Amino acid sequence: MNQTWPPSTFLGRLRRTTREELLGQGTPMIYPAHRALLQQGDDSRHVLLIMDGVVKVVGSAESGYDMLLAVRIAGDLVGEMAAFEERPRSGTVIACSDVSARVLQVRALESFLSGHPDAMRAVIHMLCARLRWANRRRIDFQAYDSLTRLARVLAELCQAYAQPTPDSDGKRCDLGVTLTQKEVASLAGLKLNTAEKNLAALTALGLVERSYRAITICDVPKLLDFAKIGADNPY
Repeated sequence: MNQTWPPSTFLGRLRRTTREELLGQGTPMIYPAHRALLQQGDDSRHVLLIMDGVVKVVGSAESGYDMLLAVRIAGDLVGEMAAFEERPRSGTVIACSDVSARVLQVRALESFLSGHPDAMRAVIHMLCARLRWANRRRIDFQAYDSLTRLARVLAELCQAYAQPTPDSDGKRCDLGVTLTQKEVASLAGLKLNTAEKNLAALTALGLVERSYRAITICDVPKLLDFAKIGADNPY
């Protein structure tokens, strides 16, 4: 497969030969939009390697409150935490569009990782990046106002997933994932009305543009500066 995988993803971190061998593992599956690929609380012991499409990871509290925890794209591995820990799944993974994935049983994946040190390193780097994201959200909650917190979430999503628009010299980017305002608010830990006001403020500053379920970053360097994030911020 000649597909180019984003460097922030698990497949994007692998050597070509390792990646090609891994893509021959597991069982291919197709999931329609809005289908739950993995269910919170389930005891299943497989992981999913996303080949095409976008999924969202949603956590539900006992009170019934749902929160968007993460977005994953083609090349990402999902479901690994519960599989490795042998504990119930901590979130529900939902297809945002039609999604194709490879289903890997955890024992087969562990055997593959044991025989491929670069793949093991890629998993470690992936888990570290996800822990960094979670830690930054906790720090942001106390360290910054709501507008800056939202800008920081958008900036980090941009660094991980965005695609430059034509003839923009890389300054203007489509966010790369489809998010509702409620979901953006959830990622930033904001109430919906606060997120709506802050998105309007970022739009007025010329940092973002909004359309139906889509966000365009108008000037990536300016957004990074506004969000107090260095261009080399590790995701």
